[in-house]
Amino acid sequence: MAEALISVLLEQLASVTYQHVGQEVKLVLNAEKDVQEFEANLKVIGAVLEDAELRQVRDANVRNWLEQLKDVSYKMDNVVDEWKTEILKQQVEKQEEHGGSTSLVTDKKKKKAVCFSIPSSCFCFGQVGQVSRVILRHEIAHKIKSLNENLDVIAKQRETYNFRITERMISEQPEREKTSSFVDESIIFGRDQQKEVLVSKLLNESSQEERGLLVIPIVGMGGMGKTTLAQLAFNDEDVKACFEIKIWVCVSDPFDEIKIAKAIIEGVKKDTSPNSDELETFLQCMSKSIEGMKFLLVLDDVWTEDQGKWEKLKLPLIQSGAHGSRILVTTRKQKVADMMGAPTHTIYLERLSEQNCLSIFNRMAFYNRDKDGALEAIGEEIAKKCKGLRLAAKTLGSLLRYKKKRKEWQEVLNSKIWDLEEVEQQVFQPLLLSYFDLAPTVKRCLLYCVIFPKDHLIDKNYLIELWMSQDYLYSKGNTEKEIIGQRCFDNLAMRSFFQDFQKDRDGDILRCKMHDIVHDFLQYLTQHECFTMEVKGGNNTIKPLGDEIRHLTLMLTPEGPLSCVSFSSCDLRTLATFDSKFNVVESTLFSQLKHLRTLNLSGHCIEVLPEEIGELVHLRFMDLSKNPLKKLPNAVCNLYNLQTLRLNWCRVLESLPQSMGKLINLRHLYVWGCSQLKYLPKGIGRLTNLRRLDRCPVGGGKDDDEAFKLGDLRNLDQLRVLSIEIVGDVKVDVGEGEKASPLGNKQQLSELSISFDWEDGERRSAEILNFLRPHPNLEYLSINGYNGSTAPNWLMSLNNLRYLSLGGWNKCEVLPPLGRLASLETLFLWAMKGVKKVGVEFLGIEKETSSASSCITLFPKLKVLEFAHMWEWEEWKGVEEWKEEDSHITIMPCLSSLQILHCYRLKTLPDFLRKTPLQTLDILRCGSLARGCRKGRGKEWPKISHIPNIKIYPPLDSDSDDKGEGIVEAEDAVELPERPSTSDSDDDGEGIVEAEDAV
Repeated sequence: MAEALISVLLEQLASVTYQHVGQEVKLVLNAEKDVQEFEANLKVIGAVLEDAELRQVRDANVRNWLEQLKDVSYKMDNVVDEWKTEILKQQVEKQEEHGGSTSLVTDKKKKKAVCFSIPSSCFCFGQVGQVSRVILRHEIAHKIKSLNENLDVIAKQRETYNFRITERMISEQPEREKTSSFVDESIIFGRDQQKEVLVSKLLNESSQEERGLLVIPIVGMGGMGKTTLAQLAFNDEDVKACFEIKIWVCVSDPFDEIKIAKAIIEGVKKDTSPNSDELETFLQCMSKSIEGMKFLLVLDDVWTEDQGKWEKLKLPLIQSGAHGSRILVTTRKQKVADMMGAPTHTIYLERLSEQNCLSIFNRMAFYNRDKDGALEAIGEEIAKKCKGLRLAAKTLGSLLRYKKKRKEWQEVLNSKIWDLEEVEQQVFQPLLLSYFDLAPTVKRCLLYCVIFPKDHLIDKNYLIELWMSQDYLYSKGNTEKEIIGQRCFDNLAMRSFFQDFQKDRDGDILRCKMHDIVHDFLQYLTQHECFTMEVKGGNNTIKPLGDEIRHLTLMLTPEGPLSCVSFSSCDLRTLATFDSKFNVVESTLFSQLKHLRTLNLSGHCIEVLPEEIGELVHLRFMDLSKNPLKKLPNAVCNLYNLQTLRLNWCRVLESLPQSMGKLINLRHLYVWGCSQLKYLPKGIGRLTNLRRLDRCPVGGGKDDDEAFKLGDLRNLDQLRVLSIEIVGDVKVDVGEGEKASPLGNKQQLSELSISFDWEDGERRSAEILNFLRPHPNLEYLSINGYNGSTAPNWLMSLNNLRYLSLGGWNKCEVLPPLGRLASLETLFLWAMKGVKKVGVEFLGIEKETSSASSCITLFPKLKVLEFAHMWEWEEWKGVEEWKEEDSHITIMPCLSSLQILHCYRLKTLPDFLRKTPLQTLDILRCGSLARGCRKGRGKEWPKISHIPNIKIYPPLDSDSDDKGEGIVEAEDAVELPERPSTSDSDDDGEGIVEAEDAV
């Protein structure tokens, strides 16, 4: 932990160059020399940190020495940041005095410059004012001198411990392939018998059941696979068919009846639960939601031994649920199992056999590589040390997957970590081995994940932005911090620190969870630095914390004010809230916590944010999502270091401050779901570091001079993700052709969404869309609500486009020739109300093409194709009189998935489908087509009979004589995936639209 912190601090200090500082700004008190001495001491200490961190598990004196080292390092980091921020502040204010500009880069010919690693900016001492020079020369210099003296003492103390110097080099990233490095864990070893017993208990009704409700506990120590076994049963096909509803709730500690009842209600009704803090209200609502229904409820990771709490929750479940309902409980504690369930139905998970442990280990360690006899022999000995724990075998296998040498495997086998008796749980030893193998940057990123509650669904982009806010992702070269964060995330995922992945269609991870044992492990490592506080009742005052606490998570706080009257620690860097409902934030909170880098106040009832928010000058990340804020205070614009601002689903937010252009380090701005926000301030156009703008409404500004326009996008060259929403009349310059486009120069832009929420004429829509010609590098594109009759003139020039969604084109009658898009992999077409026929024009075939002798391939890379809500669509034609044996035309040679949803009039499928490698076909609510696809006797059946996984849902005709005959379920058929509503604009594709409920 200290190793990771010092690594980050050294990079920060190294980023400041002193050799070009002019005499007029040279710091007094030899501050430059003090900083260099501080660096030198850190490097000397860093050489022994690996040994020190290992020994501190046993030795309290070493642990205290490390705590002192971390404290000084944190304080120096604060000073360096103050130094940079003061210079930045002076530069921004000077810029504002001159009316603003799009860059802070100074004229190097006029002034000598010294550069700091503030993202994409260069700041000059020679231009700061007298006030700044005084601060730099005296206050900051004095702090540096004092901290250097403290570190000098700590450096001398290290000699008393005789630490071993380690020179082992740890590579930042293991070798890996993009998609194949994440092991498919669908194969579970050693639990077949237990699964069979559990499923039997869930399905078989017994006369011994207590009033129709049976509780089945699964008991076992951490890392045994209790949750995995419960998941296997929960997803069993027979179990799915047996219960009307299935609900999964992660309970953990504490056992909160309201939280559990709320999860049950939302699991049944799929909507929000009562707006109340009263347990009785939730229990009544829960009782009604399951009344008369046969349910399966899983309560995962239960710790409480409070019989009273359990009885309160259990009674309405007994009274309302139908006979045969089941509650499945996983717990590490026998007392919990005895309290909640019948002893005769308890399932005890024993340790896995050595052979099963070895199978898990080998599957992870040798995934996508040939086995090596010498390594296998060592692996057998390592697997024995896992002592039957599934998580241990999985973690160690993941660790060794990237180690090719026998010596590296032998080091793991003979590690001293196996001898640590002080480690709290046996499974922590394998986790420690994997942890100590990480690079310092990745270690720090992993430890920070402890701020999330157990079983929390973690959004990958959100997590990377948090890491950035703590300066963990320092870049020495030109590599984007977001890319470094992606690599760190992949590294941790491949080493099994993350699990339960949600992926996009490309196989890239969007969200994940952590195993509860991994969470316990991180708490064990960060117990003196990270703290989770549960606040209950009417008193929301934060209790006194130790000075060493740097990251605070607040849980289960009731509605009321958030204050910090009793705060003793003013060095907090993170304040995050979960499952809380504050309605007022007192100004003292921000006045005292001036070193905050990360602030999460999402999901509350906050209507007003105090002006004191502007005092958080170190703040990099602020999440205010899902709050009833109508506006933000102007003081927000003083947060010059802010990198991420999240305001998603602030549904009553009407405007942003006009001085937003001062936030020159802002990289990510989220305003998705802010339906009342009709325009952005003009200053957004000055945010040249902006990478992601998930909603850019234009045309809705009352004062045209103060509103952001399409042309203001021109200077935002760093954009990677952009969503434009046309909400009113927009003026465009069509006279300059391609050069006029504000997007044409954005080589980095990979994801673009354009939506029209304005009833304009066909010509105006076409002008606007043609004006927004993107750079050919674009990979993801979504165009919704377009009123033109033809596609934009630039669409077919996007040769790198991989994902395309076109929807709500009411006046379009002929689809564009999308078959010519050479890189297209995923295509969604929905609500194209004017389209009645899809033919060769869609494939990109013209008369010259069909008569040519050379071979051509249409839709050469398309894998996923979906048509939805095409209500007037009647015909889908392919190539007429296509001769299969000698045709020179190949169509969709990579197509694996086809979905046709709510296309009521469509009757036929094209002949070329029989030549595609389709694996999945889903037809939903297409009555005429469904009848034609009846197995063995439908006219269309020969075209699809080769497809292994088919789901055809019943035709709409209630009088149909083929009830049941129209349903084709090939062996191992897949379920139809859920599709976002076309009215919500949430179907712009993975990576473009953020999920509302995942952070």
